[in-house]
Parts: sequence; structure tokens; C-alpha cells
Amino acid sequence: MSSPFERRTGLSRIIHAFGYSLAGLASALRSESAFRQESALAVVLLPAAFWLGSNWVEIGLLAGSIILVLVVELLNTAVESAIDRIGPERHELSGRAKDLGSAAVLLSLLLAGGLWAAALWQRFGGSGA
Repeated sequence: MSSPFERRTGLSRIIHAFGYSLAGLASALRSESAFRQESALAVVLLPAAFWLGSNWVEIGLLAGSIILVLVVELLNTAVESAIDRIGPERHELSGRAKDLGSAAVLLSLLLAGGLWAAALWQRFGGSGA
């Protein structure tokens, strides 16, 4: 038995997928304070990447690291939501899944922070090499 969503093809499928993606972003903004905080930071840092980066590679790394944080946060939220849907009781595997998602967010934040710190150091604090 196939889903009615699987019968969509072409432009209709793309339009509906885009709508679902927007709904996911709206849900994350409404219900996830960490995603709201990271989104607010992205509003400031994405334009700043164009100012701070001196070429397309630097701009791409700076902007990409911020987008990566948002992507990983969304995936972490998806994992947490799925685990919470399963049931409220504590289970070792549920805890591990949530901890691993949280660790992924931490690593993406450390990567972004390191790249931005290096770019700021090169621009303002270092020898410019």
C-alpha cells in the first residue's frame, strides 16, 4: 500500500516537499529555543561572513559552518522528537540517542566557533598570513 505522497511526481512533489520543509523550520522556530538562538545568531553571522571572508572559500566556510549548526540542530530535534514519540519511560538506548544528537550539535558548534575565531584572528589579531 503506497502513501498518497509517493504518487506525486515532478513539480508537484517539489512544491509539496518545499512546503513540508518550511513547516519543519516553522515548527523548530516555535518549539525549540536552541534553534531560535542559533537562528538569531545566523541572521547576524551569515551577512558578516561576506564582510569577514576575503574570498569565496572563506565566505563559504564561515557561512557553511553556521548553516551546518542549524542542520545538525534540526536533526537532533528530529531524533529527540522520535524518541519522545516512542514513550516517556527511560531507556538506555533512548538516552544514548539523545546524547549522541547533543554531541553532534556540540561538535558543529565547536567547528563553527573555531573557524570564526581563526578568521577573526587572521583579520584583526594575527600577522595576516
